[in-house]
Amino acid sequence: MMAISKSQIPFTAQHYLVCGTEECEKNCQFYCNDCHRPLCEQCRDVHQKSLETKNHEVAPYHQRKRQLPEVKCQTHVNRYVDMLCEQCQVPVCSKCATKDHGGHTFIDLETVYAEKCAICLNEINKIEEYFLPTSQDLLESTKNDSTEIKKIMESLRTTIRAAAESLKSMVDAVTSDNIKQVNEQEKSLLQLLNAQEKKYNDYISYINEHVKKFHGYLFSKNLQILMSEITKNLKIDPIPVTTKPVPPVFTAGQYSKENVSKLLGRVTVPDTKPEVREINPMETVSTQLKPTEQQRKQDREKSDMKQTLSLSPSVTKVREYTVPGVKCVWHISLGKSGRLWASNNNGNLVHTDLQGNQLQKIQSSDKYGYHTVTQDGDLIFTDKHKKVIKMITQDNTMTEFIKTVDWEPISIHSSHINGDILVGMIKDGKAKATRYNKRGEEIQNIQRDNKGQKLYSDPHYITENINGDICTSDFDKRAVVAVNKSGKYRFSYTGQGSLFLPCGICTDLLGHIIVCDGCSNIVTIMDQDGQFLSLLLTPQQGIYPCGLCLDDENNLHVGQLDTNTVAVYNYLQ
Repeated sequence: MMAISKSQIPFTAQHYLVCGTEECEKNCQFYCNDCHRPLCEQCRDVHQKSLETKNHEVAPYHQRKRQLPEVKCQTHVNRYVDMLCEQCQVPVCSKCATKDHGGHTFIDLETVYAEKCAICLNEINKIEEYFLPTSQDLLESTKNDSTEIKKIMESLRTTIRAAAESLKSMVDAVTSDNIKQVNEQEKSLLQLLNAQEKKYNDYISYINEHVKKFHGYLFSKNLQILMSEITKNLKIDPIPVTTKPVPPVFTAGQYSKENVSKLLGRVTVPDTKPEVREINPMETVSTQLKPTEQQRKQDREKSDMKQTLSLSPSVTKVREYTVPGVKCVWHISLGKSGRLWASNNNGNLVHTDLQGNQLQKIQSSDKYGYHTVTQDGDLIFTDKHKKVIKMITQDNTMTEFIKTVDWEPISIHSSHINGDILVGMIKDGKAKATRYNKRGEEIQNIQRDNKGQKLYSDPHYITENINGDICTSDFDKRAVVAVNKSGKYRFSYTGQGSLFLPCGICTDLLGHIIVCDGCSNIVTIMDQDGQFLSLLLTPQQGIYPCGLCLDDENNLHVGQLDTNTVAVYNYLQ
């Protein structure tokens, strides 16, 4: 592996840092503040045993002091500034101190510089962990909202046009009916007028005939015929009486723009206060993976659920089921579609549904078969003896996912926050918690506290809280050990009695930490700061708890140490 110089390592990078000892290419975990040199664990031990350097201050790398840059004094150009005058608050060299700052007190400038750098790094960390990704997420959210608004507006336009077309169709239908009525009434009235016209034509013909007759009488010389015919034909039929037809009238509809708006509908803006875009608190922001829109939706749903949940005054047993193919349930992980994986203390891994139907069985070389299910639904399990972590995808393809080299993996957990893989490991009496990303790349090692003391001895179970704390059940320490997401020690919980053997551990939506005590056969619940809240389950319930997990309905699944039975309890209301 090619060594990486300090100048190539960005101060915020999550990378394998290389030891600064010549010809050593191991990972750097520590830093000598006196030599200003990165050290691996082995070189750190040598460094602290050497007579020349045994009194040097060696700290974890992320807590190192920054080396003071060489800056020449502007007054005494042959000297470097290395002190800070407390009264004047200016950097000075030793000559300035004796000549221009008599009687003043001075502070080591490197110490002040390290403190200021720490403040800068903290602010940079805040920006990179919270302000920048959150702003980018909000920007993406506004872009998504813009796209959504365009879709909504186009849908409104389509709906408005459809309503108008529907009304137009109705208008056309009513118009057609009215015209049809006019046509029918026109036909009827014309038939009546045609009959009257014929009647008058016939009468006029009748009158004309009379006129001809009377003209003939005038020129007749036969007086006898004239006298008798005139007397007989002098009566004329009356003019026929007809009626003037009454034409139909069209009464125009009374309407206004308001009436049409009521018919067609109108566009209004709801009288609703705009929702403030959700900004997660800084302490819950993950630096490993930016949340997707789906994750933000799930987070909002969980947040809504959190506001309605609380500890129930009593614990209720919901149901129980058996896991075929094992004699005890040492460890359980809930998968998708209500299915789960369970393992015993002989390396058997069984995939089952909640009706007890075995779906798959694997024999692991690891005695306890520690495992976890990823966000994608894949199974990841440890192989302690081969020093590997294996993966079984949902199409049953098995691969060696992570090689832990000379460390033995003994516990594993897939983060529900960002999909990172947390692994508890041991080697030659040492122990650590290591974080890998979803691709199996190592990004964090946690081994010692800020005083250089060992954090872990035998971390057999590991999980993560909603605030990013990494919580482990440590067999040898007889304690639950919690560190924050940066690896800084937070607390140790050592039980309520004289004997405490922490086994299965899990956390819930409210940040509660739930742990089995293998000595007292109890299940304890504490808050996210490690303060005891109550005993959830006791031996009076007839259980020997070992493995724990929570389902999507916030029910607690408890695997038994003496049987293949899993009992399910509701403890939230």
